[in-house]
Amino acid sequence: MTDLDPPLRRYLGDLVTAARDVLGDDLVGAYAAGSVGLGAYQPGRSDVDVALVSAEALDLTRKQELVARLRHEALPCPARGLELVVYRWKIARSGTPEAGFEVELNTGARMPFRATWAAADRPAEDGLFWYGLDRSILHQCGYALLGPPAAETFADLFPADLRRLLTDSLRWWLALPTPPGDGPAPGAEDAVLGACRSLVKVRHGVWLSKVDAGRRLIADGWPGDPTAGAERRVHGEPGDLIERSIAARAGGPPPGGPEARAFQRAVLNEISG
Repeated sequence: MTDLDPPLRRYLGDLVTAARDVLGDDLVGAYAAGSVGLGAYQPGRSDVDVALVSAEALDLTRKQELVARLRHEALPCPARGLELVVYRWKIARSGTPEAGFEVELNTGARMPFRATWAAADRPAEDGLFWYGLDRSILHQCGYALLGPPAAETFADLFPADLRRLLTDSLRWWLALPTPPGDGPAPGAEDAVLGACRSLVKVRHGVWLSKVDAGRRLIADGWPGDPTAGAERRVHGEPGDLIERSIAARAGGPPPGGPEARAFQRAVLNEISG
């Protein structure tokens, strides 16, 4: 883990140690996903996404012990927060689009605490698409903290399941409330760049960080015309929106809600159509 931010490296090492104390030999592997796996971790902004893989199903006692050991109050997270999911090895290797997790934990100084003890307890309105998509990202670029390479532990989704989950995710984002008016909408940059990442996965078959996905779409042109002139690609819509969304992640003003939604709908139309 020599290429990671030093506080994050220490934290992930301590997390694996604590997980092994609870799960023992049932801990098959531990993997950093999300921004860490995609090489886009930003101290102070990013979450830490971790997937643990157990050999067998966990009983409630061990789930509760694991949450107690890993929650922010017991093991302080140096990032905005920790999003941890535990899967059985059988589920990780199945390529299923279903949630299928054993236990889920959200915890951190700037993240509301949440523990979900089984996939069946996850409310549908909170989104059930996250988990299959996360395992697809793990298959491509999971950062192994313990155990075999992520590509050997996590199977990818079938193309039809991938499109369905990406469609579900875009519809979920579009259903979220946004501030009234056309002014800057905090968080709209992540909605735009998240849609970019989904579209790049469909067009090119690869997961990229949000920023890299935005830049890839600018290079593509819209809607994917490789002969489009550089001026239109960068300065016309939606290239300008993507550029402003990338700048917002570095401290610039976020784009407006209506233009972000229009972009998301265009991406949804291409992926679902």
